[in-house]
Amino acid sequence: MIKKVFLTLAGLLLLVGALTSAKIFQFKTMFAAGASFAPPPTTVTTAEVRLDTWQPVLSAVGSVAAAQGVMLSAEEAGTVRQIAFESGATVKSGERLLELDTSVEQAQLRSAAAAADLARANLARARDLQAKRMVSQADLDAAEAQAKQADAQQDNIRAVIGKKTLRAPFTGQTGIRQVNLGQFLNTGDPIVTLQAVDPIHVDFSMPQQRLAQLSIGMTVRVTTDAFPEQQFEGKLTAINPEVDTATRNVRLQATLDNPQGRLRPGMFVNVAAVLPAMEKVLIIPATAVLYAPYGNSVFIVEEKKDEKTDAINKVLNQKFVHLGKTRGDFVVVTSGLEAGQTIVTTGVFKLRNGMAVVINNQLAPDFQIAPKPANS
Repeated sequence: MIKKVFLTLAGLLLLVGALTSAKIFQFKTMFAAGASFAPPPTTVTTAEVRLDTWQPVLSAVGSVAAAQGVMLSAEEAGTVRQIAFESGATVKSGERLLELDTSVEQAQLRSAAAAADLARANLARARDLQAKRMVSQADLDAAEAQAKQADAQQDNIRAVIGKKTLRAPFTGQTGIRQVNLGQFLNTGDPIVTLQAVDPIHVDFSMPQQRLAQLSIGMTVRVTTDAFPEQQFEGKLTAINPEVDTATRNVRLQATLDNPQGRLRPGMFVNVAAVLPAMEKVLIIPATAVLYAPYGNSVFIVEEKKDEKTDAINKVLNQKFVHLGKTRGDFVVVTSGLEAGQTIVTTGVFKLRNGMAVVINNQLAPDFQIAPKPANS
């Protein structure tokens, strides 16, 4: 009996030893495989750090203003008898736009004309009598004064009649009329706006620190979200001699040709004053930058030789950079990179230093200096 128990225990110990040896062997094999395991290379898109020439600009926001613009209003009270323009029409300087009823003034003018005729006749008789010494010089002076007053009364009525005919003070485009036939207008009531839109002005402001870089005649480029595909170009034509004491900005005005009338008074626009100097800059796609509080960085793709297999692999080397101005899809690098280096352009947030990569630029974005998104 004791012999059977002993044999059973021996068998169990042998079984446990065999299982333990097998597990230890498995663990050693797993650890060895893990130590030698290398993750597959990550696919990335790349671009070269390139040297480019940029023309520096001073950017601002501005508003479009008409070269000449006015709200036409009634100079005299009266009833609208005729409207001679259409809303949104182009009218020329001096063109008749609107007439008020002048029947009362016409009657007053006829009465004044009769009084003037009588005054001139009395003056002629007074001159004849004075030549014969039959009236005094005072009577002659009174007759002359009455004749002049009669003429002045006629001129006054003619002026009132003239003010009841509204004419365009300059060539421009009318707005939407605010009166109707038969409507009674008081003095100063608005009738219609008139805007001269070709050429047209763009008003904008810049800090006083930029004043030394500004000069009359420099090129100004204007863009607006109303026509994102078009860029308007003009010249800087006025610099305000006074700096705003509240903002320390100086007001500027550019003049642009606007033959198609696309720029309208009151529009919000982006303004770029083009400086004459050209500058060379190192540029990279803005998506290549890994932005972080402790410093911005990019990943350079470098070739590294594998000491075991002598194979040449591409690995990442993280470099910290200092950035400058941006333009379109690109950003200027002021330090940290050199022209010709290859950098990763997309998905940099998931990369790490020393990672092996494979380059595939088939799906790389088309980076542009002046991008024009299709859905903008």
